[in-house]
Amino acid sequence: MEIGPNALIDAPSLLGLLPLLIYIVLIFMNQSNLLATMIGIVVGAVLLDHDLGMLAEDFAASLGSFVAMIGFIIMLGAALGKLMNESGITETLVYWIVSGLKVDSQNKGRIALMIISIIICGLLGTLGGGNAIIAPIVIPVLANIGLTPTTTALILKNAGEVGLFWGPLTGVTLATLELTNMSYGQFMLVAGLPFGLIWLFGTWIASIYVQKRTEGSEQYDLTQTVDFENFIVEPKERNATIAFIISFLALVIFGVVTEQGTSYAIIVMILLMVIVSVFGRIHPKIAEEKIVEGVASMTDLFLIFITIDVLLEMVTAAGGFEALSQLLQSTFTNISAAAVMLISSVVGGLGIEAAAVAELQIITDMFMPMIESSGLPLQMFAISLLSATRLTGSIYPTSNMIGQMGIAHSSNTKLMLQGNWISILPVILFVIIWAFVGINFF
Repeated sequence: MEIGPNALIDAPSLLGLLPLLIYIVLIFMNQSNLLATMIGIVVGAVLLDHDLGMLAEDFAASLGSFVAMIGFIIMLGAALGKLMNESGITETLVYWIVSGLKVDSQNKGRIALMIISIIICGLLGTLGGGNAIIAPIVIPVLANIGLTPTTTALILKNAGEVGLFWGPLTGVTLATLELTNMSYGQFMLVAGLPFGLIWLFGTWIASIYVQKRTEGSEQYDLTQTVDFENFIVEPKERNATIAFIISFLALVIFGVVTEQGTSYAIIVMILLMVIVSVFGRIHPKIAEEKIVEGVASMTDLFLIFITIDVLLEMVTAAGGFEALSQLLQSTFTNISAAAVMLISSVVGGLGIEAAAVAELQIITDMFMPMIESSGLPLQMFAISLLSATRLTGSIYPTSNMIGQMGIAHSSNTKLMLQGNWISILPVILFVIIWAFVGINFF
């Protein structure tokens, strides 16, 4: 992207950050993501002297960007989710896990809920959508063993978020891999697994705390839930589920072994949609309707990705990120790799909620000059990205948090927040310690 002849600034300039700052302020004022990005783009166009023709070129370029591709993959994932629901695959997976674990105690209930939420949210690539599907099926089981709504909400939120960055084909995972130039195996080994496991450990401790303080005062109304004991898996649903599991694993393994790129996820989604439709015996017309319905449900997110890419390209062209990096490096002389990791780990609470991929891109653009100058390994920066985009959503009430409370039938925001604070403490300690010792391993 180029600067126009009558631009109001000379790159690099801190004024180049103005479109992004306006966007962030508008988000905190509860304006929509799309409106905020469009206003930011208008300000950027004025600063850079981009006329209507140049703006058209900016948007055309964005349609071929990495962020746009991730948005398209997310749309395909939503379509696959609709087909999985239509064929009964999602419900069958949940049933098999609960039955296999023989959930008859609160500890088994916690384990089952974590596993189910991680798998379903990781497969579907959505927190709210994944947990909304499984909740009616598992709540009767959880109610029978005495887990309270707030405990359930806490586990659903945190385990579901772990699923979003453990799932090999989710937008969050694919974006992180692209930005850090790592394979899925490398990412899981050095960032995904340790971060997720420590978070789940914290969630386990927090769930015990919340359960003790809500037991006796919170309970489920079983008359409003699905009768799990009478749930029957028909042969068609069983065969479709088996076919899906085998196909999914085979495609993922092939992608890892042959070192396929991010775009490989597109063909994986398409093939899985065909397999689910065939083995689920979904009529082609119905399958088409479900695919369109799924894609349409993510249209707003796709538009946000397109516009945020234009916005970030404008900030980059104006030298906003470069100027910010120069300012930080001059303020903090010889800033260390540990300092860069810690700073980048806490800037995620920018309010770009429901657009984590965009937030990942912003943080990377903002800190890449400092990462390069300080020598921070990208393997460690991957943990910063996870911390910045996942943990900040546990500090204050966000739509993700409130949404999971609604799904779990909880209204106890105070204890939900306390539970989230407890659950992220071990992860925060891990990030701080790793920032200083991790560089010795790379």
